[in-house]
Amino acid sequence: MLARTCSVENAFPMANRKNNKPQARVGAPTSRIRSTPIGDYGFLSDGEVSALVAPNGAVEWMCVPRFDSPSVFGRILGRNAGVFRVAPVDVAVPADVRYLPGTMILETSWGTPTGWIIVRDALLIGPWHHPTDRSNTYRRTPNDYEAEHIFLRTIRCASGEVQTMVDCEPVLNYGRAHVNWEYTGGGYYQGVCSAEGVDLKLTLTSDLRLGFEGGQANARTLLREGDVRYVALSWGGAVPPEDFADAYKRQVWTAHHWQHWLARGQFPDHPWRGYLQRSALTLKGLTYAPTGAIAAAGTTSLPETPGGNRNYDYRFTWIRDATFALWGLYTLGFDWEAVDFFAFIADLVEGEDDIQIMYGIGGEKELTEKELDWLPGYANSRPVRIGNAAYAQKQHDVWGALLDSVYLHFKAANRLDNRIWEILDKQVNEALKYWREPDAGIWEVRGQLQHFTSSKIMCWVAVDRGSKIARMTGEDGKAAEWELAAQEIKDDILANGVDDRGVLTQYYGTKALDASLLLAPLVRFLPADHPVTKATVLAIADELTVHELVLRYKVEETDDGFAGEEGSFTICSFWLVSALCEIGEYERARKLCAKLLSFAGTLELYGEEIDPHTGQQLGNFPQAFTHLALINAVIHVIKLEGRQHDHEPGTWAGSIEEGQ
Repeated sequence: MLARTCSVENAFPMANRKNNKPQARVGAPTSRIRSTPIGDYGFLSDGEVSALVAPNGAVEWMCVPRFDSPSVFGRILGRNAGVFRVAPVDVAVPADVRYLPGTMILETSWGTPTGWIIVRDALLIGPWHHPTDRSNTYRRTPNDYEAEHIFLRTIRCASGEVQTMVDCEPVLNYGRAHVNWEYTGGGYYQGVCSAEGVDLKLTLTSDLRLGFEGGQANARTLLREGDVRYVALSWGGAVPPEDFADAYKRQVWTAHHWQHWLARGQFPDHPWRGYLQRSALTLKGLTYAPTGAIAAAGTTSLPETPGGNRNYDYRFTWIRDATFALWGLYTLGFDWEAVDFFAFIADLVEGEDDIQIMYGIGGEKELTEKELDWLPGYANSRPVRIGNAAYAQKQHDVWGALLDSVYLHFKAANRLDNRIWEILDKQVNEALKYWREPDAGIWEVRGQLQHFTSSKIMCWVAVDRGSKIARMTGEDGKAAEWELAAQEIKDDILANGVDDRGVLTQYYGTKALDASLLLAPLVRFLPADHPVTKATVLAIADELTVHELVLRYKVEETDDGFAGEEGSFTICSFWLVSALCEIGEYERARKLCAKLLSFAGTLELYGEEIDPHTGQQLGNFPQAFTHLALINAVIHVIKLEGRQHDHEPGTWAGSIEEGQ
């Protein structure tokens, strides 16, 4: 089914979107809420660079030339770390912010006492521009399109007259390197900035007259009804628009690109379809096009608790995301993206014995963690970190995530390339070698290693999927060997990882709960009607939640190496929706899913966590893993809803293990 499209040419009327963000509860703490809540940022991407745009028209986060490069605009982490704002003078709150339907183009509508202007922001995408040479960065099959390396902002005065301003102040290298501007040509319409010791130049081009004051590039003008203007920031040798007509043409091309891409997907005819489409666009936006890697998020150090120290860099790709990513992409019909991501994973692990839990989006192995002590962090949440020390941790779920992704890819694509059997054989044996040992677990705790039950289950997944693939490819001897080994792991888990209530526990020898065990029915560790499955899901739903939102674990019961509280992990709440569907709790699952969707706000984006008291988004934003879990949960509910009404709306759901 084709997604409904809306041309840019006809999209100027403003949408009266209902703001369905939850209100803070009476008596809930208000000191945590910053003037720009994390969930209110708009997310833009061209597949190589991403940006966060605040409702006041300020770009407060953008890294160039890759998702994981040092920031050029970093105000979200420090007031003096760079910003790029286009807005009316003396007005800070817009009348409306929305995406143009089916696109990654953000439209902000401003009403003032004297008139209205509409600002549209886009990271431009254009036709493939290597007709006679080869790209130095692309490793996947080239597309018909490519990032243009231009951030474009267009302005239109819809009525009356509005005094309008442009303030562009890049501060390179995470707010440390202040730039100097120089004019190009003979007029006031273009400037280039650079900073000492930084190998990056930015070009600002506009049909507004620009002035330079220190590191700032400014423009002020009175726009009258019908006036149009543009401002373009470019890098990497990109050719900026030469006038508004050229800028507008490129913006239209970008809008149509996103709409045509979305039209390739398969979405159910359901009121929740929009959430699936926005999640698909967000996942595409977090995909680093040259390699096919999916970044966990586009940001670093947005806190799990404002004022706390649970602040990490998520601009990398995790192997454990592979299963959910492939399931979501294949389910929604985006096979090309799934193949690219799988190829990226295969490139990483080919010939490797000891695979890591995470890698850089270009395949980098060393992700050394550092603290940027000159940045105060979002809402004064220190430290600000770049890199992620977890890359060196031993987490035994990695083999299950890898082998499950191989299995899903095999079932969906009905083929495996000639590298895969060697990878399969080696990594199943790695799981068998280490499954009896303790590890840091799925949540990457920095305290004592434990025999985490979810890690044991994912080792079982690795061996189970290996045996299934071996059986389907005629390797019957190997299949029989691995089937016996998988049963041994399962027996050990049931003997040591289940408490006297019949509930799977966080690790061997404790009664603590862990939300990762909601994956047990989703990966088919036990049948959905097994007593342990049902007891585990209901125990987590009843005992590991705050206002129905799921915690990863109780911090007082888990030695995670950190202090302080954390919010509910949104992915875990969506896992609970899927798990409740698996055990037949349809009404409870649908109610929880509807509640979770209500937290998305008008732009339908999710971070890592939701504060259960205020409904505010927390953590890095937007979060790929959360949107992947949303897809899984919504599809589960829609499928079960069809059964409740004796109507099957198509193959819209299944377990992660089932894949299709």
